[in-house]
Formats: sequence, structure tokens, C-alpha cells
Amino acid sequence: MVKKSMIAFVAMLFALVFFNESKAQTYATGVGLRAGVTNGLTVKHFIQEDVALEGILHTRWRGLVITGLYEVHKNIREVRGLRWFYGGGAHIGSWNSNRVPPPWADPDFRGTTVVGIDGIIGLDYKFVDAPINLSLDYKPAFNIINGAGFWGDELALSIRFTF
Repeated sequence: MVKKSMIAFVAMLFALVFFNESKAQTYATGVGLRAGVTNGLTVKHFIQEDVALEGILHTRWRGLVITGLYEVHKNIREVRGLRWFYGGGAHIGSWNSNRVPPPWADPDFRGTTVVGIDGIIGLDYKFVDAPINLSLDYKPAFNIINGAGFWGDELALSIRFTF
């Protein structure tokens, strides 16, 4: 039921973005929520017109992970306010599993600290008449220290208040 609702919401988002010809504007900073495989908080700040730094604080395996990303944004000319972006960065965090261990861990797993690198690619849209930004992205990660190697399941929708 939740997956069907998420698919319907994403379809409506894309319909609004691609069929809305209104003039959208860019933003300097956005603060909001990120929902997907992991859930958390996101802050995106543009340091140049087409370059942003994004910080994500999110949960995974009953733990907390902090991710920092450097992103390059490119306009999509057909829809003003819509950009695609790519970039990379790193993460550090801890996973805890007092009850049920992750599927990749042995039964005695109780938690660990993880450090790794991240990539990101996605779409970013700023509405013209509201201080709202929507972002849909794919963020694969590779844990270098302590934890299951490659994670390729991180798809998320971010909703930010912009100023």
C-alpha cells in the first residue's frame, strides 16, 4: 500500500513538473525532509550558481549516518526551474541492531561504525510561487570501513523549504 502511494505521488510530481510551464526560480538554501530507503533531514546550499553542498542526516539499521555531498547542477531547458544534478561525497555513521541484525550481518551483529563514499544523481525542481523545492535522487554508497560494501538501494524524495 505504501509503495503504491509513493509511486502515485512521484507520478503526480513528474506530471506537475513536466506540464507546468510557469517560470520557476532558483534558490540559495533549502532545508527539509528526505524520505526513501532511509529517512532524515537534508540541507542544500548553493556556493555557486550551479554548484551546491548538501548535508544529509539520516537513519539506517537503527543507527544514524551523516553524509556530505558536492553537487553540480545543470538546467533542463524545456522546463524552467528543473535541473538535473550529479556529484559525490562521503558518509560516516553508526549502525545498531539490538534486536534483528541486518540481512547481510551474522546473527551476533550488535552494531558498528561505518565510513564510506557516496555518489548522487537526480532531478531538482523549485516552484515559482512557493518557497518549496522537490528533489528526486539516486544515491549509491560504498562502505570502506565496517559494513557490507556497496549499497545501491538509496532512492529518495526530498521536500525542502527554500530561502
